[in-house]
Amino acid sequence: MAVGERLESLRTEPFAAEREWTVEGVAVLSASVRVPEPEAANRISRRIRRFYQLQCRAFLRYCERCLLPQAAAEYQAALAASRPLPAFRAELDYRVTYNQGGLWSLYTQSREDTGPGKTLLIRRGDTWDLAAGYPAALKDFFPAGAAWKKQLLARAAEEIQRRERAGAGRWREKWPRELRRQFNPQNFYLTEEGLAWFYPMYAIAPASEGIPVFVLPYDAGAAPRRGGDQEG
Repeated sequence: MAVGERLESLRTEPFAAEREWTVEGVAVLSASVRVPEPEAANRISRRIRRFYQLQCRAFLRYCERCLLPQAAAEYQAALAASRPLPAFRAELDYRVTYNQGGLWSLYTQSREDTGPGKTLLIRRGDTWDLAAGYPAALKDFFPAGAAWKKQLLARAAEEIQRRERAGAGRWREKWPRELRRQFNPQNFYLTEEGLAWFYPMYAIAPASEGIPVFVLPYDAGAAPRRGGDQEG
């Protein structure tokens, strides 16, 4: 990229890795990873590549340090009780949701399957300002001084109530309180339709609802450019 040239979008290819762990020669845990890898070799692309390579390695370390002992213990218990042997599986994948105007947004999501009915989803949102080469903050997509947290909480509450009336979702009894307590300004990403923010699995809804996601259209207060500087 030439000096002074603005990076409007980012071209990437998936980087994939797989691992398998055994106990007494029997596979008890497998893991697969897919993270984005920028095609270009400029400074910003290299920084983003390092970021997701670190995430890949951290996920595999987590599998080995946290999930493998659980799988090994379940293996020994299954042998002792003559039950089917466990086959734990962990996956980390990603989806690019916005890639224009100098902004590159995506989420990465891990899935842990540790037995029948035992599935855990964990999502992380990232929105990169390609001019600066660093992730942008949620507040950057609202006008200065805007009560953006209040606006997002109100929008989520309205959406939950709408879904309840339509019988389209299940929510925890105390979701209004948890909606505020579990709100994390890092849990967001951009989409073509608007700014999306989400809550962890189990935070405001049962497991059947997965990861609850809400969207604020850009014409309703959020802007797809930092600091409310929308495209003309």
